[in-house]
Amino acid sequence: LKPSELSPHISHLTAELIERYMDTSAIAVVEGGPEETTDLLSEPFDHIFYTGGGRVGRIVMKAASENLTPVTLELGGKSPCFVDGTVPLAATARRIAWGKFTNAGQTCVAPDYVLATPDVAQVLAERIALAVTEFYGEDPQASHSFARIINERHFDRLSRLLPQEGDADDPAGQIVCGGQTDRADRYIAPTVLFGTSPDAPVMGEEIFGPILPVIVVQDAREAIEFINARSRPLAAYVFSRNLKTRGVFERDVNAGAIGYSLPLGHLISSRLPFGGTGESGMGAYHGKEGFRVFSHKKTVISKPLFPDTLQFIYPPFNDLRQKLIAIIGKLV
Repeated sequence: LKPSELSPHISHLTAELIERYMDTSAIAVVEGGPEETTDLLSEPFDHIFYTGGGRVGRIVMKAASENLTPVTLELGGKSPCFVDGTVPLAATARRIAWGKFTNAGQTCVAPDYVLATPDVAQVLAERIALAVTEFYGEDPQASHSFARIINERHFDRLSRLLPQEGDADDPAGQIVCGGQTDRADRYIAPTVLFGTSPDAPVMGEEIFGPILPVIVVQDAREAIEFINARSRPLAAYVFSRNLKTRGVFERDVNAGAIGYSLPLGHLISSRLPFGGTGESGMGAYHGKEGFRVFSHKKTVISKPLFPDTLQFIYPPFNDLRQKLIAIIGKLV
């Protein structure tokens, strides 16, 4: 087990608890950074399971190929929400706000952006802002329920994605709520943007932070085309009561999972397979799938030597034996 060097306290605690309570002949913890990870990846393991970003995922897969080691990659991506006018906006806004701003947006299946139809987009953005106040108060920085950004490097990256103050034409859009930052506290306020350009930097990478762009689309078909023009997401969330719309999303959106009116739901459940495709990963785990991914189904077969019924299909081959072989081939 190699914990992330980006969370050193959790890494140290994991190593301490595993050594204290678990069989260290069966599980070992290696702490460190890229150098230690590189050394680990050179070993001929039976399976490598990696959770993280796509850049390192490619490094892991390339290193594993040297030993023909199978890999499972749990990556990320820009998980979209689609909202139309068939759903109650207050409840929808609260669910999106909860899914997005849990752990300050630092979950791999957090709603990354919202695609909303023109009849609800502006009101939805405002309702999400109201939900933020309901959850975290007028000053989220003082709330014990709102997390901080994991380190300064990611704080700086996220800060660059925010609209520039005073720039009405910023492609990131207009701030509906939030936008405040405090580097010393690694705090970025839960932020809702409206009118974000698809070409804005905030739409060019997985946000993995408390910034939520809301983009207007004409209908579900335009939303699907928007999603499919980009890398495959780890999840897609659909807020619509229209069964036809739901069916089209299931059929046409290539995502690791589809959630109807429920962000994060498949991550929370320990019974549902969890995994992505393409840029969002390969393979799945959780529950039985987790057991299967670390297992190999070994076929074991036995046949008595007496009586030796195989003698009827041994060479030399004649018409009768060929017919017997054909019959056996259909039966086994």
